[in-house]
Formats: sequence, C-alpha cells, structure tokens
Amino acid sequence: MIVVKFGGHAMKDENGNFSAAILAAKATGEQVVVVHGGGPQIDAALSAAGITSEFVGGFRVTTPEIFAVVENVLCNEVGPEVARVLSNSGTAARAISGRTLPTLVSVKKSLLVDGSTADLGFVGDVVEVNTQEIKSVLNEGLVPVISPVSAERNSALGLNVNADLAAAAIAGALDASVLVIMTDVPGIYRNWPDKDSIIDRISAKELEDMKSSFVGGMAPKVQAVLDAISQGANAVRIIDGTDPIGFQSALAGHGGTLVVA
Repeated sequence: MIVVKFGGHAMKDENGNFSAAILAAKATGEQVVVVHGGGPQIDAALSAAGITSEFVGGFRVTTPEIFAVVENVLCNEVGPEVARVLSNSGTAARAISGRTLPTLVSVKKSLLVDGSTADLGFVGDVVEVNTQEIKSVLNEGLVPVISPVSAERNSALGLNVNADLAAAAIAGALDASVLVIMTDVPGIYRNWPDKDSIIDRISAKELEDMKSSFVGGMAPKVQAVLDAISQGANAVRIIDGTDPIGFQSALAGHGGTLVVA
C-alpha cells in the first residue's frame, strides 16, 4: 500500500509522469491512495472572491467563509480533476471527500508544530480515520483521490485539514509501506536554504529532536512525517514533485529525504 500526497505546484502533471508512475505501480499489484492538496487553486479562488487569508505556523487560518471556498475547490474542482486525469491516463480513479461518511474525523487545532497555541479557526487535527470508503474504492480496483476536509467530532461542522497531515493519518490507518509527500523542494534540509544540507535519510527520532527548527510550510510537513510513522506507516519519503521523474524515482526507492522508524 502506497499513500501519495499530491499537491501544490506538483499537481500540474504536464508530462503525465505522475499518472504513468501510478499506473506502473498498480501494474505490479500495488494499491495506491492519493491525498491531494490545492493551495494555489484555493488562493486563486479566494482572490477572485475578494477574500484575504493568512497563515500561522504553516496553517491557513480558516473562517467559515474561507472554509466554504476551501471545501468547494478541493471537493468539487481539484479532486474530481485529479481523478479525471488519472482515469484518462489509464488508471481508474474516484474522488471522495474526507468529510463523507465521515472518512476523516477531527477536532479543532489549537497547537502549532512548535508547541505554541494559536486560534486557527476551522482547522482540524485528525483524531480518527474511517477506512471503510477508502477500502471500498480500492476493492473496486480504483485509486481513491481524497480531499483533505473533515467532519468535526460530535458536530455537523466541517474542518479544513492540512493535506500533509491528512495523508499522514490515512497512511497510518492503512499501515502503508510508504507515504510519499510531493512538495516543491527536493527534501528536508538541516539548514534551509543551504542546498548542501539536504538530508538523504534520517530516523524519526532524530527528526523529532530537530522539528522545532523548521518554519513556514515545512513545519507541517515534518509533523506529518512523524505522525505517519507513529501511527503505523513504515516510512515516509519527501520529494520534489516538480521533478518530472521525481515520483517514479520515489516508487523505485530513490530520491528526496527518506524518514524511517
């Protein structure tokens, strides 16, 4: 079982390499689950609606108004488009929302990665993953394409979940052999932005010890890596999703930063 977080600028898949790599993985009998982001698309939709948003500790502060835009973009636009592209390339896929059933159950997030508190609004921390719908789609021979929105535990509210953290929770719940996080940098750096400090392989324990040094969008990614391993995934690889062959290399066990238990 491979879980892939597909997001950001990596989502263009202009040369079809992402679709081809998933098709090749499935041809070997591997099951694949895709969890997608959509930050650039959400930014564009908010801008078009005249809504401003801010980030705190790498998380988008989410008002009810912003959540409505986030859910619409992820569940009605990005997810179906990713599933369509995969299906048209020969890998049958189905888009599902993490909020249905629900698949993802969250509580409102109040702590940042560095341990400080923050009011992020309608942002969720996943506390439960119901794998029923995911496994149902997999059993049909399809690739589930999951939007990272969730239901709030004990309420009818929906919450915005960081896609990296959603992928981590799903990878853990499915006991994935590996979680591949596609981002726009080559991996994890010990001293960002020193390109010579990129880490090829690191243990979860060592990464935990240095996680407070990460800032911006890399902080949630590092937390996602640690969460995935602590919840059951065997390994996590962070790669540059804008590299045309980055994902293919990751499936072959090369490239980026590999984090192991």
